[in-house]
Amino acid sequence: MSAPERVCGIGDLEQDTALRVVVAGTPVAVVKDANGDVFAIGDTCTHGDISLAEGFVEGETLECWAHGSKFSLTSGKPLTLPAYQPVPVFRVTVEGDDVLVDPTPVPASELPA
Repeated sequence: MSAPERVCGIGDLEQDTALRVVVAGTPVAVVKDANGDVFAIGDTCTHGDISLAEGFVEGETLECWAHGSKFSLTSGKPLTLPAYQPVPVFRVTVEGDDVLVDPTPVPASELPA
């Protein structure tokens, strides 16, 4: 685990919307869901090299706007085709107004099945 980086303020995140940030050179989509929970997953769709942050948040999924693949915000796994490879998941911490993302992806063994 690396030192978390501040990527934005909590006020910069709109509910059910993704924000593209770059953490240690890696594009990351940061999402605040309807419950106010904040997630961070790799921003690049594994099917078409498209920014997921431009997609649609629904529940705990982020849908690629180009081809419709939905990715789990908790596991990074694709839930619908055409994508079949997961995106990385990153640990998020909210400290006061600051949203911090650990640049080291969560190991697959620690993600939900």
